[in-house]
Amino acid sequence: MSLENQLLMKFLDDVNHNRINLPSLPEIALKVRDVVQDPDSSAAKIAITIGADPVMTTKLIQVANSPLYRATTPIENLQNAISRLGQTVVNNIVTGMVMEQLYQKGNNKAVEQHLRELWLHSTKVAAISMILARKLTKLKPDQAMLAGLIHDIGAIPIYMEVANIPALEDEELLQSVLAKIHNLIGTTILDDWNFPQELIDVVSNHEDLNYDSGDSVDYVDVVTVANILSHIGTSHPITKSNWVEANGFKKLGLTAEESISILEEAQEEIDMIQGIFKN
Repeated sequence: MSLENQLLMKFLDDVNHNRINLPSLPEIALKVRDVVQDPDSSAAKIAITIGADPVMTTKLIQVANSPLYRATTPIENLQNAISRLGQTVVNNIVTGMVMEQLYQKGNNKAVEQHLRELWLHSTKVAAISMILARKLTKLKPDQAMLAGLIHDIGAIPIYMEVANIPALEDEELLQSVLAKIHNLIGTTILDDWNFPQELIDVVSNHEDLNYDSGDSVDYVDVVTVANILSHIGTSHPITKSNWVEANGFKKLGLTAEESISILEEAQEEIDMIQGIFKN
């Protein structure tokens, strides 16, 4: 058995026997989700939960006042920001913001660099997903944004094992292992976090260019396209494929030229959305 297959079997066995070290969703995200899901929830109650975090409070007020949400009248306090954005949007934005913490805990410099690059890629896919959902679908843009942020979440435990498995210091081997098993690990993480099935499906299927859920566009389609577009202009292997033939492009009605045009026209908005997730 090859070394790569041995490593794949190890990770698979660890997943099946609950031995893999899965990241935990930060506590503030769990608290906000709980209060949003409470039938008696209100902007005031959510503001109390979030208000203990001054950085989060400031960021949400900034988002509520940003062009992303067509702000006209300035918002000066957290409760009004929550009212403007809506509770579900706030929940998704908070979850996305705190997830950056998971990408800052590398156990050596190489791992930290990998995690920083992964987070930057994830924020770009999130931004493109949000724009595609808003422009081309009836899906919720903030849910598409969160779907883009978590699409590669399964790579974190693999990167964290580099310090424990010297063979994974070989970059080619590491990337090959990641490509083959990070989606499975990602679905395990989101299942552990009690995320909705539509987001678990994104993690499972976003690299399957032949994925087809039926006639309606779903979040997998949006993130698949966003993930591909995020690599345009790079040397990523997917750019050498006939990527525009992916089912997601067909369902969104996008040609290669239209896709590039959307990216170019929305660059300022992409930068703005990525900025939400930078401390």
